[in-house]
Amino acid sequence: MGADEKVLKTYDEVSLHNSPNDCWVIINAKAYNVTNFLIDHPGGDEVLLTAAGKDASEEFEEAGHGSAARLMLDEFYVGEIDPSTKTTSSTTTTSSTKFLQKQIKIDHYQGKSSRLNVKLIFQFLVPIAILGLGSTLLRFWN
Repeated sequence: MGADEKVLKTYDEVSLHNSPNDCWVIINAKAYNVTNFLIDHPGGDEVLLTAAGKDASEEFEEAGHGSAARLMLDEFYVGEIDPSTKTTSSTTTTSSTKFLQKQIKIDHYQGKSSRLNVKLIFQFLVPIAILGLGSTLLRFWN
């Protein structure tokens, strides 16, 4: 973090960095330039681009990021956010529906969705197979 730690940024300044070539986010009153992390983000670049130029603190916390993700933030740190520059429009983030869609995408990248799909397939196929076997045995015994 070093000397840049005391550099104050405004919400409006961060809001200008909202593209794939220049992507900043605010997390817990600190600005981060995550442009070089877009490709490597486990949830995909879309998650970060949706939050680009905005306060993404709530989304970051709700996604359940662990200590490793929090430590990674240090390498993208740009400066502290001046809390007096906060406005209603600059703090608007994504809706809960979009957040859930992003969480599903994160789960997919982490391999959770494939396990869920296999479980659902077995929950559907096993009873069908039992019914099929039962009806076949019933025909032979009658």
